[in-house]
Amino acid sequence: MSESLRTRLMRWGFNLWPCYRGTGARVTFIAGDWREVQVRIPLSWRTRNYVGTIFGGSLYAAVDPFFMIMLMKNLGPGYVVWDKAASIRFRKPGRGLLKASFRLEEAELTDIRRLLLEQPKVDRIYMVQLVDAAGVVHAEIEKVIHVSLRKSS
Repeated sequence: MSESLRTRLMRWGFNLWPCYRGTGARVTFIAGDWREVQVRIPLSWRTRNYVGTIFGGSLYAAVDPFFMIMLMKNLGPGYVVWDKAASIRFRKPGRGLLKASFRLEEAELTDIRRLLLEQPKVDRIYMVQLVDAAGVVHAEIEKVIHVSLRKSS
C-alpha cells in the first residue's frame, strides 16, 4: 500500500519532531494503513560514536516508537497500547547507511483482538533488524508491547 496524505504528513512530522530528529534517523515511508513503516539511519556527524561507528543509542532510538504506534493506529481508541520492554543486540558495527522495515499483518491484529476477549491484557513480542544495503544485519531489536482493552468510564 502507498502512503496517504495523512501518513505522509505524519512522516514529515516525525522527521521534524526534535526528539526523533535528534536520533539522526529519518522515516522514509509510512503506509496509508499503518501496516508498514520504513526508516533509515546513516553514519554521520550526528550519529557517529567515539570509535567512528553508529552510536547504539541512535540505532535504538531510530526504531523505538514504531510498533507501538502501528498497533495504536490499527487497533483504534478502544485499546491501551504501551511499550513494556526492549532489548537490542549489536551484531556488527554500523559503518554506513542502515535501514529497518516494520510490518504488521492482519492476522496479528486479529489474534490480539481474539486474545483480549479471553484475558484482560496481552504482551506481544516484535523484532526488527537494522540492515545495510547488502542485507547484512547490524542490530536486532526486540520490543515487548502491552495491549489491553480500554476501560469505559
